[in-house]
Amino acid sequence: MRIGIVGSGYVGLVVGTCFAHHGNSVICMDKDERKIAMLNKGQVPFYEPGLDSLIQRNAAEGRLTFTTDMQRGIDESDIIFIAVGTPPEEDGSADLQHVLAVADAIGRHMRSAKIVVTKSTVPVGTAYKIKAAVQKVTQIPVKVASNPEFLKEGDAVNDFMKPDRIVVGYEDEEVREAMAELYRPFESPQHPIIFMDIFSSELTKYAANAMLATRISFMNDLSRLCEKVGADVELVRQGIGTDKRIGPHFLKPGIGYGGSCFPKDVKAIIYTAKQYDHQLQILESVEAINKTQKTILCRKIEKHFQGAVKGKRVAVWGLAFKPETDDMREAPSVEVINWLLAQGATVTAYDPVATETAHVSLGDTITYAKRAYDALDQTDALVIATEWNEFQTPDFDRMKRVMHRPVIFDGRNLYQLRQMKKLGFTYYSVGRNTV
Repeated sequence: MRIGIVGSGYVGLVVGTCFAHHGNSVICMDKDERKIAMLNKGQVPFYEPGLDSLIQRNAAEGRLTFTTDMQRGIDESDIIFIAVGTPPEEDGSADLQHVLAVADAIGRHMRSAKIVVTKSTVPVGTAYKIKAAVQKVTQIPVKVASNPEFLKEGDAVNDFMKPDRIVVGYEDEEVREAMAELYRPFESPQHPIIFMDIFSSELTKYAANAMLATRISFMNDLSRLCEKVGADVELVRQGIGTDKRIGPHFLKPGIGYGGSCFPKDVKAIIYTAKQYDHQLQILESVEAINKTQKTILCRKIEKHFQGAVKGKRVAVWGLAFKPETDDMREAPSVEVINWLLAQGATVTAYDPVATETAHVSLGDTITYAKRAYDALDQTDALVIATEWNEFQTPDFDRMKRVMHRPVIFDGRNLYQLRQMKKLGFTYYSVGRNTV
């Protein structure tokens, strides 16, 4: 099939590359000339494991091409996916200006009937706004569909190739048949295509992310109670996670969720509810809990140093909002670092892949180490903000030798309490009392 992808960012590139890998002819469009030039050289503008080799392979086979020429892209496509950003407004609503600008451009460049599919995360009713925007500038018929993505950064290729489910909102049988054929290689009894009306499809994406965010905030809120009553949140997590009705996923306590999806999608669905005179009380609490949780390490640091944080040298391991990505959007590390800087501390940070993107957020306010142990040199404390694998079993003896004080504030509960006490570290974690 001939597929066009408008927006060559994280979602668009993963979707387009995976479609091409299954034999489709895919053309990815973007107005960013620098990005398209990089892609035409086989370079990916962000970090996602396995994506670069897949892009290079399918581009070499001629199934995957990249262009800034919208006319060419529309002409060479029968099904066009919109995969541009929908950043949050100050009131929490999704900014649809880029989505609707693409719809207008599609309408102006169409020379034959198309199916336009929303891949971006959008509020209920957006697909029909897209259709109206297209038909406003052309008499050529267009049909629309909603096909939300459920990709985890760090494992996006695998998520697309072996999805839990494929959700498609459609308006007539022609669209349903086309989408069924496109997704046939990805479908199985374990990975079904779920067809539904467009409104339900658009709401499904927000509801899914809101539920996952709720589980995270529930555990983070519970972790605070654990510390007060003397319980261990990690043991509580195991105790409830083995219940088949609950399951173990997204029950890991920490320093709050971040990234490009959960924060903005929770805000967006709350905003949508308010538009219809409905209050999503649980999700309003979820958002409030997450905001507070991002400061929990700050309070522990302040208490440990008895308010005298000024002049302290602090190392930070992990900058990205989660492992296996360089995404710094809504990263809890930024909250902690900015607080440390405001208190007069100096910060040296290390992340395996996110240094460049972190520099965009933090600039030269901190020092960036090239290796994990370099960040620890003569520091008064270490903050662990991201649970990269290389932090799981470090050389603790080496850490003690290079640190000025063996103090760790672990926002991801990487280490065992008894082990840290035996090794002579002053160790703070989340939802567990220091032993």
